[in-house]
Amino acid sequence: MAKQDKSWEKRLSGSVDELAVDFVQSLSYDQRLYKVDIAGSIAHAEMLAAVKIITKAEAAEIKKGLLEIGETIAAGKFKFDKTLEDIHMAIESALIKKIGAAGKKLHTGRSRNDQVATDIRLWMRDEIEVLLTRITRLQSAFVKSAAQYTDDIMPSYTHLQRAQPVTIASYLLSFVEMLARDYSRLKDCRDRLNVCPLGSGAVAGSTLPLDREMTAKTLGFRDIKYNSIDAVSDRDFCAEFIFCCSLVSAHLSRLAEDWIIYTSAEFSFITTDDAYCTSSSMMPQKRNPDMLELIRGKTGTVYGSLMAILTILKAQPSTYNRDLQEDKIHVFAAGDTTNACLRMTAAIVSHTTFNTKQIADGLDEGFLDATALAEYLVQKSVPFRQAHGIVGSLVAQCETDGKKKLGELTIEAFKAACDKIEQDVFETLDPAGVCKSYQSKGAAGPRDAEAQIHYWKGKLKEQ
Repeated sequence: MAKQDKSWEKRLSGSVDELAVDFVQSLSYDQRLYKVDIAGSIAHAEMLAAVKIITKAEAAEIKKGLLEIGETIAAGKFKFDKTLEDIHMAIESALIKKIGAAGKKLHTGRSRNDQVATDIRLWMRDEIEVLLTRITRLQSAFVKSAAQYTDDIMPSYTHLQRAQPVTIASYLLSFVEMLARDYSRLKDCRDRLNVCPLGSGAVAGSTLPLDREMTAKTLGFRDIKYNSIDAVSDRDFCAEFIFCCSLVSAHLSRLAEDWIIYTSAEFSFITTDDAYCTSSSMMPQKRNPDMLELIRGKTGTVYGSLMAILTILKAQPSTYNRDLQEDKIHVFAAGDTTNACLRMTAAIVSHTTFNTKQIADGLDEGFLDATALAEYLVQKSVPFRQAHGIVGSLVAQCETDGKKKLGELTIEAFKAACDKIEQDVFETLDPAGVCKSYQSKGAAGPRDAEAQIHYWKGKLKEQ
C-alpha cells in the first residue's frame, strides 16, 4: 500500500505505528457521512469562488470531482484507506489525486473541526426527517387500529392491577399522544441544530474574507453559529437528539411490555401475526413475541448512547478535543436503532388484533366499576371521600362472600351500605355502561375515542 500523507504530517517526525493508525481512525464508521461531506465541500468551494479566493473554474473543477467521487462511493468502488483517518481526508485525498492543484485549495479557510461539526448537523437534519416520517406512519397504524375498537371495552391498569374500564380505541390512542410529543421534540431539536458552523475554522475563525452566510444559505441552514469557539465544539444537539430517541424508545418499550403480557395465555388479549413471532428450538408449542422483546431490549442500546454522549461531553476543556470523534458512534447507534424499532412497531401494530370476546368475557373480574359506583354516590350528594369508603367496604364484602363483581350484591346489601343507593345503581355496574357514561373531555369512552380518531386523521395528514 502506498504511503498516504496526512494533512498534519509535516509537523511530526518519525514513523506511524499501525496500532495508532487503527486507534485514531474514524473512517470505518464516519464514511456514511460522505454525501453530506461532499455537499458541504461543494458549498464551501462555491463560497471561496464568490469571494475570489479561488477562481470559478477551480470551483467548478472541484465540484465536478467531488460529485464523481460521490458516485464512486455510492457504487461501492471507492477504496477507503484507514491511514487517512476520516471521511474528510479520504475524500480530499481522492479529489487531489483526481484534479490536482485545485483540489489542494478546497480546505482553505476551514478545519476538520468545523467541517465535521457541519457534516453531523447535515446528517442529523436528514435523519430527523426520516424519524418524523416513521413516527407519523406508526401513529397512523395506531389510529387505523383504534377505529376498529371504539365500542370494545378492556380493563385499564395502574400498578398492573385492574383499574377502570376503557375502550380499546382509547388505549391505542394513548400511544398516538406519546408519539406526538416525540414528534414535537424531534422537530424542536432539528430547528435548534439547523445553524451552520462552517467557516469557524479550527477555533478562532479565519483571516480570509469568508462569506459564512452564503455557505449557510447554500446548505439550507437557517443561520450561522455566531461564536467560532463554541461552534466547533458544540455537541449539545447530539445529546438532545439521542435524548429524543431515548424517549421514543421508552414509549415503544412501554407498548412492547404491554403486548408481551397481553399475548400470554394468562391474558390472551391480543394476537400478533406469526410473521412477527418466533418459536422455540425445544418446545414446539411456543409462540414467542421476540420482535416485541427486542424492541424492549434495544431501548437499552439507545439509553447507553445517551449516557455515553453525556459522559464524553462531561468536563471537556474548551474548545475542540478529539474525544468528540466518538460522538458519531453513539448518534448513529441511537438513530439506527430508533429507526428500526419504529418500523418494526408499525408493522406489528398493523398486524395485531384484539381478542374482544376473550377480553369481554373477563370484564366482570377486578371490580372495574368501583370508581363509577363511588361517583354514582357523589351524584347522590355523598361526599367523595365517604363514597370511596363505602365502595371499598362493598368490594371487601364481595371478596369475603366469594363474589367477583359488585353487581352480584343485592339491592338490600347496597342500601345497608348507604340508604341513598337506589335500584338504578345496577345501570352503573356494567363496564360498557361505565365507558359510555364518561363525560370529562379526553376520557376513555367511545364518544371521546371517536372524536380523537377524527382529530388525528386530520392532524396526521398535515404531518
